Amino acid sequence: MLAFGFGSGLSPKAPGTMGTLAAIPLWLLLNQLPMTIYWLVILVAIIVGIYICGSAAKTLGVHDHSGIVWDEFVGLWIAMAFLPPTLGSVICGFVLFRFFDIVKPWPISWLDKNMHGGVGIMIDDIVAGSFAACLAFYINYLGYL
Repeated sequence: MLAFGFGSGLSPKAPGTMGTLAAIPLWLLLNQLPMTIYWLVILVAIIVGIYICGSAAKTLGVHDHSGIVWDEFVGLWIAMAFLPPTLGSVICGFVLFRFFDIVKPWPISWLDKNMHGGVGIMIDDIVAGSFAACLAFYINYLGYL
């Protein structure tokens, strides 16, 4: 259930995008936590994600099945870590994360191709979320959000 993002990964079209959308309400809850606890939750979500995504992939016999979207949840939460809970922030974080997750500029593309198992499923979204977080932080710092 977690690997498939509470069912959002079962979408017949754009399961990664649906998984990212499903992560937004949980981010709105996480955003209310102190920053230390927020990052602790993300760390736990990464560790749990490595296990559940790897286990789901092994069970399905597909390295990174498109329905496995827990990595999108975590990636979005990383992307949104430094943003206020506004509609503009949600749109910005969502678009930036999906951009980096889909386009996969270096080193994301290298990690996606060369890392395997649960770590391989999670790492490209962790880095995509980190890239998105840096850019979103700067956009927010400039006052555009």
